[in-house]
Amino acid sequence: MTTTISYSDAPDLEADDYIMIGLATCFFKDDGEVHQIEVIEPIPSAALEAILKGIPTSYKMAYATTLGSLWDGEQLLLPNGFPESAQFGDEFILRAFSAARTYKRRKSAQEFIPIGTTKTDFNYSIERKRVLNAARVVSKEDNVKQHSHTHKVL
Repeated sequence: MTTTISYSDAPDLEADDYIMIGLATCFFKDDGEVHQIEVIEPIPSAALEAILKGIPTSYKMAYATTLGSLWDGEQLLLPNGFPESAQFGDEFILRAFSAARTYKRRKSAQEFIPIGTTKTDFNYSIERKRVLNAARVVSKEDNVKQHSHTHKVL
């Protein structure tokens, strides 16, 4: 028997729907210093397939589970095997529902990592740091200079 999750934006999802979550190493900039943090994030099926093909990733581990084991309708539940210091990512519920829909659409992606299984043998790399609160400041120097003939009819 399936239990429907009572969430107004997700009437199509059920508590036993497949979801992949990962433990990512991210960075947070504070007063000019960069701090390393661990973030729990949903992994959509396309991202999982790319990670499994060996692209460098900031994910230390991925865990296959169900939506109902992560959220009881009122609060988020820390999955087994994840450190107590790990934080849930921004808009986790919305992103988890979105990721769960990708696995419903591509049932074959659920076979990569069965429910209840943790995978850790990724090409883990933090060479390209994921800074969560990075602000992009655009300046005049960022403008591309065009050749003088670009807009002329010859």
